[in-house]
Amino acid sequence: MGSGQDSWWRRPVGHPRVVDGALVVVCLFLTGLAVQGRWSVLPVGVIAAAGVLGSLAQWPRRRLPYVAAIGGAAGTALSGNPLLALAGLYAGAAHAPRRHVWAYPLVAWAGLMGYSRIDGGTPAVEAVGWALLVGLVTAVGAYMAARASLLESLRDRAARAETERYLRDEQARAAERTRIAREMHDVLAHKVSLIALHAGALELRAGGDDQLRRSVELIRLTAREALQELRDVLGVLRTEGSGEPGVADVDALVRASTDAGQPVELTDTAGPLPPATARVVNRIVQEGLTNARKHAPGAATTVTVDRDDAATVTVTVRNDLGGERAMDLPGSGSGLVGLAERVRLVGGTLSSGPVGAAEARRWELRATVPWLEQHPVEQSIGVDSQ
Repeated sequence: MGSGQDSWWRRPVGHPRVVDGALVVVCLFLTGLAVQGRWSVLPVGVIAAAGVLGSLAQWPRRRLPYVAAIGGAAGTALSGNPLLALAGLYAGAAHAPRRHVWAYPLVAWAGLMGYSRIDGGTPAVEAVGWALLVGLVTAVGAYMAARASLLESLRDRAARAETERYLRDEQARAAERTRIAREMHDVLAHKVSLIALHAGALELRAGGDDQLRRSVELIRLTAREALQELRDVLGVLRTEGSGEPGVADVDALVRASTDAGQPVELTDTAGPLPPATARVVNRIVQEGLTNARKHAPGAATTVTVDRDDAATVTVTVRNDLGGERAMDLPGSGSGLVGLAERVRLVGGTLSSGPVGAAEARRWELRATVPWLEQHPVEQSIGVDSQ
């Protein structure tokens, strides 16, 4: 909450134009003191004019650092205000191209030495003092320029990382939608083609009943049009060598993990599941066992498939956080994103994270899946799956 309260004043106060304007005001204030205190032996008019012009030259110091440096050095030499030369020097060190930075200390030093010469000071002693001050200001300006460049690079890298993460998530969701759409196409295309086939056979048997023949022909043509529109909407989603696997047995997944050395215990009280529900449950168990095998190899894992009175299936994959060291396997981190999208589209919920007390911490993947007597798309359009 504190950072949010600070932001209302930090944004305007830290704006570059506000900072530049404040610097010009300070330079003008010191110029007034220089005129009043006669910091230079030159006439008052010269001191005032040089100080005002040198102060105004600091306004475009970010875009035109050479104007600020030259104007500041000249203003210091004629008015006796050293801030003008130092401000121009800092502008050059912080905002000028790196290949030109070496020239700005010379310009500032010349302006400061010009003031010492006009004022009749001790050139040898003051030359060393001004040189040390010029070197310090140059170092501070160069450091701030490097820091700004580093922060900008880090911001760009963070923005790229965020964009890449967003794209990976979107790709995972799109891939899951593609697999679901492929299933929809396979199920509905098969059933609509059966309707068209039976309508054609019934049309041949209609005999002399013209009204029945027209009705059956309408059914057959409508089924063919529906099949064509379905293919147009979903597109050709099946690619060679990437077909969706059938409804796998959860027992087979558990046996495969056990054979690979992962101690897995299965508790299945849900009984036989409809194909659409079983397909989603299989994907949940598969993802949970894969993550347990990658991140906690050798840790005890339990798989629970249960069904409540409302026919909602609850799937839980839980593994200990101990075990052997995590396997060094590449991963995009998008598996759970795609799985969550699939579960959401069928009307279920998915959650994952650590559970339990600190001494018995475990990782749990938990999902609820509705009892899908029909394919999700068939349910949405009211097609009988029998």
